[in-house]
Amino acid sequence: MNRPQNISKKDFQLLQEKYSNLDDVINKINNGYPIQYLIGNVDFYGYLIKVNPNVLIPRFETEGLVEKTIDYIKKMDLCNASVLDIGTGSGCISIVLKKELPSLEVTAIDKSRLAIRTAKNNGKLNKVDINFISKDLFKFNLVNNYDVIISNPPYISPGDKVSDELKYEPYNAIYVLGNPLKYYEEIFKIGNKVLNEKYLIALEIDEDQGNNLKRLAKKYYSNAKIILDKDLAGKDRYLFIINE
Repeated sequence: MNRPQNISKKDFQLLQEKYSNLDDVINKINNGYPIQYLIGNVDFYGYLIKVNPNVLIPRFETEGLVEKTIDYIKKMDLCNASVLDIGTGSGCISIVLKKELPSLEVTAIDKSRLAIRTAKNNGKLNKVDINFISKDLFKFNLVNNYDVIISNPPYISPGDKVSDELKYEPYNAIYVLGNPLKYYEEIFKIGNKVLNEKYLIALEIDEDQGNNLKRLAKKYYSNAKIILDKDLAGKDRYLFIINE
């Protein structure tokens, strides 16, 4: 079979190695099914992360969040910090933080038990010691204190226009019903309970909600530095809350 133009040479080679009959596979891809699920893994920040329909596919925007967070952790001298990753999914954020900054103590939570299972497998694959816990954000009762909170929570409203691929990814990890900022507000509430005096909150956000989120963050963290930052496409994609 000749390689379709919508599939890269590398991906086509991986598919050929994994599947004896590519006809059904190509049909799925042509209908918008994510090629990453068919291959079974992605490269995220240079590390192999297994993916399946139980977890979001890690994207470049989230790599940007991780890269900027690592920079802030270093600048703030938080390399021995305790980190809470909320809505970990595949575990990609936690795994990269732990690989790049091994002295971090990382706890990662997700409501989905199937996502946590995938994250634990990715932790083993990448040989990192991370505390993965199945926990609902809105029923949060962990007792530890943290220095860093990082999250890429659901922020897309059901009526928003999205790419075809997203219809195959876990609905609850993408869409937010009702108040589009409710996950962020819950994270802010939790932060007020569990963060130490010196802290960093790092969030991936909807490009259209940056100013609204800044105002909401100011309500909960009036004395902190609140920074809205852009992704490589020049879109407001990250919110950082810093108290030094």
